[in-house]
Amino acid sequence: MSNIKSELSELVAKKVGIPADKAKLAVDVVLNFLKEKLPPTMAGQVDAVLAGNVDLSDGIGLDDAAGLLGGLLGGKK
Repeated sequence: MSNIKSELSELVAKKVGIPADKAKLAVDVVLNFLKEKLPPTMAGQVDAVLAGNVDLSDGIGLDDAAGLLGGLLGGKK
């Protein structure tokens, strides 16, 4: 599992209060769903981030990514 997926799974487990194995499964389900619904180029970008092929050292963190994702899914802007 990539470092990003591990961090995200840990965050889900902690915030929701579920076991780590269940959090990993939830993260996998959501990521697969998103990749199916996104345009192919964006789905490829998700894979690139998860594979560690994107430099995230510019300060974007999981909270920032969650905000961006919420915007994509029609959340608060």
